[in-house]
Amino acid sequence: MKALGSLLKICVLAAVAGCSPGSDGTPTLATYHDNAGRVDELTGGVRMIDITTPVGDFKVWTKRVGNNPRIKVLLLHGGPGATHELWECLDSYFPPEGIEYYYYDQLGSYYSDQPSDTTLWTIERFVDEVEQVRQALGLNADNFYLLGQSWGGILAMEYAFAHQEHLKGLIISNMMASAPEYNQYAMEVLGPQMAEEVYAEIMAFEEAEDYSNPRYLDLVTRHYYTEHVLRMPLEEWPNAINRTFSHLNPEVYVYMQGPSEFGIKGGATLTNWDVKDRLREIAVPTLTIGATHDTMDTEHMEWMASEVQNGRFLLCPNGSHISQFDDQQTYVTGVIQFLRDVDRGEF
Repeated sequence: MKALGSLLKICVLAAVAGCSPGSDGTPTLATYHDNAGRVDELTGGVRMIDITTPVGDFKVWTKRVGNNPRIKVLLLHGGPGATHELWECLDSYFPPEGIEYYYYDQLGSYYSDQPSDTTLWTIERFVDEVEQVRQALGLNADNFYLLGQSWGGILAMEYAFAHQEHLKGLIISNMMASAPEYNQYAMEVLGPQMAEEVYAEIMAFEEAEDYSNPRYLDLVTRHYYTEHVLRMPLEEWPNAINRTFSHLNPEVYVYMQGPSEFGIKGGATLTNWDVKDRLREIAVPTLTIGATHDTMDTEHMEWMASEVQNGRFLLCPNGSHISQFDDQQTYVTGVIQFLRDVDRGEF
């Protein structure tokens, strides 16, 4: 009986420890996965959020993973017009760290409403959408981190300019602060690195503005994407990335970005976007992420970290544009360290 009593005591103490947050505020396994009372409990974290636009009301898709009152990360995908699926690798890393995070498909993307109206595809309208999503999810300056990759990085910067009072931290991943300089880097640095005959053929299509030609798209995909977008043979690209590309909304993507990731072309609306002179307005803790083989200029992204008021730069030496996949350990470790440092007040 004495042995049984000791065993019961140990079990009770273990149960109490399992329900108590760690000394650093990290939720336990039990509390992290406790969805009782959450409005999205029935749907496994999924919420369709109502948003208002100048041309009507629509719904956008979100999905929460975990519970952490101190660290909540809203993920902004690229494109524009891509999907949350490019972030799915975080499922292997954020839950063990007790990080609460939100997948989110922007309006026009595959899991959200997809109205066909180009007046909706503006930076200002997307910024307002993110703010409506933030309000609906109940995120605030005590816990709200915004992580945007590529186009999502543009959106994250623009959101910070408009609403940084609601942010606890900002992460700008694989995005420069100037579309013209991004184009210049593609044309003058990365393009000439391709085989001479391949680059000449690509440029012939570009000069003819024959961007929809299957041959052009094949050349860019096989000779540029596998070097600077995701450094893996196409047949080895993860399913999450293949789904992202297959679900891409071309109306949004081509209208704002152009026909491919080889610079912003074809009269796309982001062609002249440039906020280099505004970076000093950003006062919240900021992490910029670049990769050695990125479509973006790594030196520019490192410079961005020195321009914001409180910045840090993370280099993924083996990565490219989607470095959360092709230099995953460096990327995720750096992001988690940033979140922890800000949360502890050590940034």
